Amino acid sequence: MRLANKVAIVTGAGAGIGRETGIRLAEEGAKLVLTDISEAGVRAAADQVAQVGGEVIAIPGDISKEADAYRISELAVTRFGGLDILVNNAADFTTFSVEDATVEQWQQVLGVNVIGTALVSKHAIPHMKRRGKGSIVNLASMSGVIAQPNFATYNSSKGAIMLMTRCMALDLAPFNIRVNSVCPGCIFTSATEREWIRMGFTKEQWVAKMAPMHMLNRIGDVREVANAILFLASDEASFITAADLMVDGGYVAR
Repeated sequence: MRLANKVAIVTGAGAGIGRETGIRLAEEGAKLVLTDISEAGVRAAADQVAQVGGEVIAIPGDISKEADAYRISELAVTRFGGLDILVNNAADFTTFSVEDATVEQWQQVLGVNVIGTALVSKHAIPHMKRRGKGSIVNLASMSGVIAQPNFATYNSSKGAIMLMTRCMALDLAPFNIRVNSVCPGCIFTSATEREWIRMGFTKEQWVAKMAPMHMLNRIGDVREVANAILFLASDEASFITAADLMVDGGYVAR
């Protein structure tokens, strides 16, 4: 198993990519701390991790609040004795143009996506330093490198995560802590379902519109993203840091 005896945190684990990532890491032997703002979602995810034989703790929380961000790592260390892997997956999907977004909407999306990622990392890093190594995987997006109509709030937050990833990688390299980002394209999740509903499309109409924008002419699956996260979290990626791994079916290269 690639992650035997490793301890991992996954934020935003209540659904979609986060939930599948928890399952995938557990399948490779990791002990998991799962967190999500949805208590029902994160407990259901923990149940699924337990079904594949993983040791798991579920902790509801809002990562934009420092007290909650602090509790996540402390619980991991108290229960499992240390921390090796952090997957910063939690995200807010507020999507507006600069013209339309309110101050509150900017604060919401940046509070979760940027500040929340920073806060969870801030409190995880000292435990990784004590281990003498670690891996942090931040979930950015293809939206961090392309322009999309009326997506300025979300895209700005994901672009910030990509640059923060590089800054963290530089600062933490002396401590043998690697920091990378994964940048999904269009993936079947509850968030994308909300998007096609917002656009007034059926699922079939949305797929017909979005799939051809990817070189592979299809929408991705959450397990495909989870596999990329697993790779970067594992020692197989031991000489990779400050990288942005596109899992986008070739979207941004078109």
